Amino acid sequence: MSADFERLAAILKQVTGYIYPNEIEIHWSILIVVYPYITGLVAGAFILASLVKVFNVKEVLPTYRLSLLTALSFLIVAPLPLLFHLGHPWRSFEIFLTPNLSSAMAMFAFVYAWYLMVVLLLEIWFEYRTDMIAWAGALKFPSNLFYRIISLFSSDTSEKATYFDKKAIKAITVIGIPSAFILHGYVGFIFGSVKANPWWSSVLMPIVFLFSAIVSGIALILLLYMVITPSRGEQLDMKCLDRLASLLLYAMIVAFSLEGLDFLHRLYESEESIKILSDMVINRLFISLVVMQILFGMVVPLGILMLVKLARFNDELRKLLYFVSAILIQIGIFSTRWNVVFGGQMFSKSFRGLTAYKLEILGVEGLLTALFLLVLPFLILALLLKVLPPWGKIINQDASVAS
Repeated sequence: MSADFERLAAILKQVTGYIYPNEIEIHWSILIVVYPYITGLVAGAFILASLVKVFNVKEVLPTYRLSLLTALSFLIVAPLPLLFHLGHPWRSFEIFLTPNLSSAMAMFAFVYAWYLMVVLLLEIWFEYRTDMIAWAGALKFPSNLFYRIISLFSSDTSEKATYFDKKAIKAITVIGIPSAFILHGYVGFIFGSVKANPWWSSVLMPIVFLFSAIVSGIALILLLYMVITPSRGEQLDMKCLDRLASLLLYAMIVAFSLEGLDFLHRLYESEESIKILSDMVINRLFISLVVMQILFGMVVPLGILMLVKLARFNDELRKLLYFVSAILIQIGIFSTRWNVVFGGQMFSKSFRGLTAYKLEILGVEGLLTALFLLVLPFLILALLLKVLPPWGKIINQDASVAS
């Protein structure tokens, strides 16, 4: 009991003004920050991949397969933050057995299953089908058996079959684009539909989430491409990098404009909550919102990308500036998710008080768990790059095969 009283006393020290008793503790922890951040990377990576097959942006072709595998890696991990946050995660399967069409949260499982099973896995299978057949025919046991199984024992590599693969990929990608929008747009919809919370209640919330997801996904693929390609002893394609940076710049301009429009709309309305929200930004979220999200996460990389676009820097300097910008963007997008999740919980419904969030190090909802969930997709991606290399070549101890 004494430990509980000490914990309560520590929490009360962080409270200013008047808050209701049930608002002392923040219930949505850092895991709920990690969840929309990961799903945003999934949507952004897939939308980048769709530019090749649907919009015929040939410059980013070197990142097409990498984008698909990255989206799959992060999509596998996407539901884990929610499952870790649940008090009884083993009951999660019940949302499949008793679907509730009126609940956006309950419908996530069906959106997730559709996107994973129907869209992403199918597109990856059709894209790699002929490669898997070639690997199965060239490698020794048990590697050849593995590729025969995941290729579903397909053996047709005729021109007609490969033509069908291309058509299927394009059709799946066309279906996948709105699916990606729904996957991440619904996260913003959940927050934006909470009318009782003035920090979340905005019709622009789903759109802001969606475009920030596109920004984070493109920036992640740019980082991965810049790290993986030189590590394989290959040269970076500067046309691809420049095109990625241009797409990133355009997406950032739209995202920044939408966030600015949302901010101006809140100021113009000046509802009764504007004072407590201003106090929260100044006293609770100044570092994470003003410094990390707006300054370092948006203004600085936006300025860098615009400068590179206007000036004629050499290749090495452009690479460095692109790399720095992409890292700053990831920090800014994560800060955006942090500010949305915690900002809506820090002020009281009385509009007369503020509380604070204290990040734990250990525990299911602590910092180490969050870091594990952020690192896990990269470990899965490393495995996928071994099994399904984007460069069309697989090497093992028995053989070296180039498709």
